[in-house]
Amino acid sequence: MCAALGLAMVLRGGTGFWASSPNLWIVMGLVTPLVVAAVRLDRVKLTAPEMMSGLRVTMAAGVLGMIAAVMMTLAGLDHAVAVAVIFGSLFALFATGVRIAALHVLRWVIGRTRPAGQQTIAIYGAGAAGMQLAAALSQTSEARPVFFVDDNPNLQGMTVCGLAVFDAGKLPELIARHGVEQIVLAAPSMEPARRDQVVRRLRAHGVEVQVLPSFADMLMGREPPGQIRPVAPEQLLGRDKVALDAPQIAKAYAGRVIMVTGAGGSIGGELCRQLLACRPAGIVLFDHSEFQLYQVQQELADLADAAGVKLVARLGSVTDVARVRAVITADRAEIVLHAAAYKHVPMVEDNPLAGAKNNVLGTHAVAKAAVEAGVERFILVSSDKAVRPANVMGATKRMAELVVQDMQTRHAQTRSAIVRFGNVLGSSGSVLPLFQRQIATGGPVTVTHPEVTRYFMTMPEAARLVLLAGAFAKGGEVFVLDMGAAQRVMDIARRMIRLSGRQERDPVTGRGDIAIRITGLRPGEKLHEELLIDRGSLIQTPHPKILRAKEAMLSQIEVAGLLRAVRRAISEGDCALLNRVIRDRIEPMQKSPPPGIEGAAAPQQVSCGRKPV
Repeated sequence: MCAALGLAMVLRGGTGFWASSPNLWIVMGLVTPLVVAAVRLDRVKLTAPEMMSGLRVTMAAGVLGMIAAVMMTLAGLDHAVAVAVIFGSLFALFATGVRIAALHVLRWVIGRTRPAGQQTIAIYGAGAAGMQLAAALSQTSEARPVFFVDDNPNLQGMTVCGLAVFDAGKLPELIARHGVEQIVLAAPSMEPARRDQVVRRLRAHGVEVQVLPSFADMLMGREPPGQIRPVAPEQLLGRDKVALDAPQIAKAYAGRVIMVTGAGGSIGGELCRQLLACRPAGIVLFDHSEFQLYQVQQELADLADAAGVKLVARLGSVTDVARVRAVITADRAEIVLHAAAYKHVPMVEDNPLAGAKNNVLGTHAVAKAAVEAGVERFILVSSDKAVRPANVMGATKRMAELVVQDMQTRHAQTRSAIVRFGNVLGSSGSVLPLFQRQIATGGPVTVTHPEVTRYFMTMPEAARLVLLAGAFAKGGEVFVLDMGAAQRVMDIARRMIRLSGRQERDPVTGRGDIAIRITGLRPGEKLHEELLIDRGSLIQTPHPKILRAKEAMLSQIEVAGLLRAVRRAISEGDCALLNRVIRDRIEPMQKSPPPGIEGAAAPQQVSCGRKPV
């Protein structure tokens, strides 16, 4: 106030005007704080364009100018009105200018000393949405906008909201220079096809890309354009979820110590989560991966404490007989759920001996240690690929089943059983995360064959089935879940594209977002999977959706010979020998389509290391 009034007097009346009316200074000094408080000028922050803030500054300047004019007129001073007008104008200029200068100094200081954790952001689109975003981000400490990118040549080279606007062609250089971590596409009115093209181009620069929704989308609760909606596994089933709650589960596991092998895997981790609700005395997490074991231990630690369950993590391989035996004995495991396995078909196909060692000899080591320790139950988690296998992974899982069945005949005091299920949506290697990644990158979604079918279940269903099998087991059974008809993977892919908020691309018209590409069946892959070797062996269980089968098994001598041959093949690195064991001891893939399914693949032979038998 003092600077504005003094300068106004000097500009209009000269320096003598200062001392002509001392009462004017006193009155203005007392009135100014009252006017500032009345219009709440002290609360104005000009960090972004705001009409109300400008109006408050103007009101304060006008009121003070009128008061100054009245006081100078009463004092008989010349040019009172002119001085008052100049004073009001200078007051408004100073009140605004000081705040803007302070803001720029603050931004310069923040730019020089970047707060820890603050993200550097570039904004694609210098229109109204981009300006609003820049104004909002400038007031946060979590993110800092550094420049605009826009395809409009009329905007390139200009400064908008204090940020330079560049051509998109300069992005690689700008990203490196400013250390950009994220680009926000602020163009909610952009056409979907064009938007997807821009998003793909921006992601190619190796930075995170986010799409800013319009205010209408946010108010209506719609998904931001260009974002992939999360798809729940149960949405892809094409059937109702199977309710697997049963009182037998809690009764079977309450107060007991349960060891879960492969606890760091997707199925093993879900087993542990569901076991916590059964109030066991303890859970032994066993896995050969230190990182995965640490992750599941950290996830479950607080939940286990809250439930009063002792949780221990044990590193080790299921093929290490001494280590497995020591853990079971030391931790006094009463039930063993064996979920550790190499299960990815192409990976095991390329590494057959390692697959056989882990899946066959590992299962034998854990089952033998379990029965020697006198555990109450041993449950093997198997796969539908073990039924008349067409690949090494399936063959090794079938051999593991035969080992468990043989162990039951010689050690009846331990109830050993097998749980067999199909593809688990959401598990590592399943179609759900694969399709999600492909859709997120704009496609294509890859399907091996247009008619390939699989049985699908959710992770909770798979884990619940294992726990129920442990509760129902009498010894030697194979448990399967009634999952209805097998589903085409092509239908799953189309459903997932639609549920993700995208549209399948029409190969004829080119309309749509995501293309589906047929890649051809992989080596060892069946067109159709089965769950049972002998459908006539089905027996009902206490749960209507869980079936039990009594299947043919090898004799003790045959299983012993099989194990000797597998050990010899592994020790000598003899893939051909493993091939002969699979060919001679394992049921080949049937030549006719399974009941209820037409157009099965032609008969295949299991290969070892991609070399046909």
